[in-house]
Amino acid sequence: MGAGETRNNVDVLVIGAGPAGTVAGAILQKEGFHPLLVEKQVFPRFVIGESLLPRVMNILKETDLLRPVEEKGFIKKTGAVFFRGDQKCDFDFSSQSGDGWEYTYQVPRADFDQTLADALRARGIEILFGHDVKSVEFADGQVRVGIETPDRKDRRVTARFVLDCSGYGRVLPRLLDLEKPSTQMFRESLFAHIIGDRRPGGSEEGKIWVCIHPQGGWIWIIPFSNGKTSVGVVATPEFFAKFPGSDQEQLRAILMSDPNAGRRLAEMQYVFPPRRIGGYSCSVTKLYGDRFALAGNATEFLDPVFSSGVTLAMESGMRAARVIARELRGERCDWEKEYAAHLRQGVDTFRVYVNAWYDGTLGDIFFAPDRDVEVMKKICSVLAGYVWDQSNPYVLHAQRALQVISKFVREK
Repeated sequence: MGAGETRNNVDVLVIGAGPAGTVAGAILQKEGFHPLLVEKQVFPRFVIGESLLPRVMNILKETDLLRPVEEKGFIKKTGAVFFRGDQKCDFDFSSQSGDGWEYTYQVPRADFDQTLADALRARGIEILFGHDVKSVEFADGQVRVGIETPDRKDRRVTARFVLDCSGYGRVLPRLLDLEKPSTQMFRESLFAHIIGDRRPGGSEEGKIWVCIHPQGGWIWIIPFSNGKTSVGVVATPEFFAKFPGSDQEQLRAILMSDPNAGRRLAEMQYVFPPRRIGGYSCSVTKLYGDRFALAGNATEFLDPVFSSGVTLAMESGMRAARVIARELRGERCDWEKEYAAHLRQGVDTFRVYVNAWYDGTLGDIFFAPDRDVEVMKKICSVLAGYVWDQSNPYVLHAQRALQVISKFVREK
């Protein structure tokens, strides 16, 4: 690091300016505190996780971030369609069991994250882009944070609390030795943006497609309002080994060999070369401690299949910020009950559905010839991100409920 150094004091230092960090910053400011967001990358930047869930709309509204997002003209996502060969299961968010939002958006994350960050800066919240958190020290009731500036100089910030929303950067888990292996199976994703997508028309255009490949793995197809489409494959290394060649050749071969994706994407052209992420699932030993907490993907990431990442990130950022505000006001806070238990409940509900997706349980339910309408409405609410609705038995008793209906379908 360089020799120069600057110092300043803030109420809360938020690591990361993605969805979790910006939501946390918005809440903290509304609560009357001075947050500082520190972001290693320079926006706009590419990141995966482009299909939102309706629960996100509630959070955007609560943080006064909905209007700037709506003004961007992102394509409306009204549901999800699952394919397995000639079988199809179509979820429409207007057919939920609860009162959740009936739509959300498909978003190029570079644009979405930039929109949220710009909205915060317009409110006077400082965001330091291109700054890398290198150290944290807890002493004298404060947190001293060492930051490297873009010109490789030292900057020291003293905060009353630090919230890690660094996503895959996982700053505090690394610095405080909080990382632990995920229990999810090792999988890889290979993805790109393309043009030449033969989209369905009308309100169906914005739905995400999830195609189960005949040889294993699954495919996502996410349309954007800018004419581009995100496509990707999630599978084990053994699956990818069946398709030799470069990343471009491999991704095209996988997409074209699925009957549903192949028909829709027959004329596709890459906007950029495919990119690959492997072993993305992660976890931590704890979610909070004295004067720090973790939110978003800095806590745990399961799997991309149900697009839960951004929802969990924003929910955790909002929840953590509210508890931090109460703590900084001198109120007694139960972090385990008010934050950790709440977050784990949502993660664990999604985990049940992720596991049920890969072990075939959800396939039995989704592609059954005579699906129960009320059951599908309850599952639709879960897939819309309302995984904290304890009145829904497919939330409260998720694993048992799915097993019962799957057994009934198999024996029918």
